[in-house]
Amino acid sequence: MSIESDEGHGNSPAAWTAVIIMLVAFALGTFFFWFDLPWLVVASAVLAVLGLITGKVLAVLGYGVGGTKYAAKAHD
Repeated sequence: MSIESDEGHGNSPAAWTAVIIMLVAFALGTFFFWFDLPWLVVASAVLAVLGLITGKVLAVLGYGVGGTKYAAKAHD
């Protein structure tokens, strides 16, 4: 087996922030869909898109994998 450098594959503050925001958005969207609240379902979809944008912005600011403000932790 060869030893390769593993940079984390998205294990960064930018990725975690985006995933958490989008996970909350999808959970809320499902909840609101179940209770037949269409305007809140749409608001949840907008929140999911904002989560994606937040992740991209944080990555550009250096919090993504390989960014200037991110230090990868060693894997055991």
